Amino acid sequence: MKGYALLTAIGADRVGIVDDLTSLILDRKCNIEESRMAVLGGEFAIIMLFSGEEAGVGRLLEELPARGAELGLAVSAKETVPPRADPQARPYLLESVSLDTPGIVHSVTSLLRQYRVNIEDLETDTTPAPWTGAPLFSMRARLSVPGDTPIARLREALEDLEAETNLDVKLSPITPGEAEF
Repeated sequence: MKGYALLTAIGADRVGIVDDLTSLILDRKCNIEESRMAVLGGEFAIIMLFSGEEAGVGRLLEELPARGAELGLAVSAKETVPPRADPQARPYLLESVSLDTPGIVHSVTSLLRQYRVNIEDLETDTTPAPWTGAPLFSMRARLSVPGDTPIARLREALEDLEAETNLDVKLSPITPGEAEF
């Protein structure tokens, strides 16, 4: 029977981290299903869903903390269930750009929660504005909007939030075959 596990790992950025970690996974005949990896500050962060025969996944879960430490990584892993999508939900992309101020992510995600919108992916970045150098904050989220949530009301609420917080928010449907991220 197939098993699934979720792994998180953080360690000082260096060349070869991904190769080292993926070789451990391959050695136990497991497969990477999904992953997100990025350098944040001076650290390399990994979130990964992997699968394999239950015995291989189980052995890997036991070995990962110690083996990760040998690689200079703080590793946490746990069993999970296979990915499953809500067939009634509609995929949307939310994009936002504004001057960087505290609370942007919280204000947007709090509004999404009110409408029972699930966040599938969320990325943020801060970069200097082209002419002034002022910090610009950008956010991009892939959303799963419940089938019974009125999109017009969600858009109105986002427009109200834009006016209150001086954000520029765009909500657009993701159509089949369209690049999401």
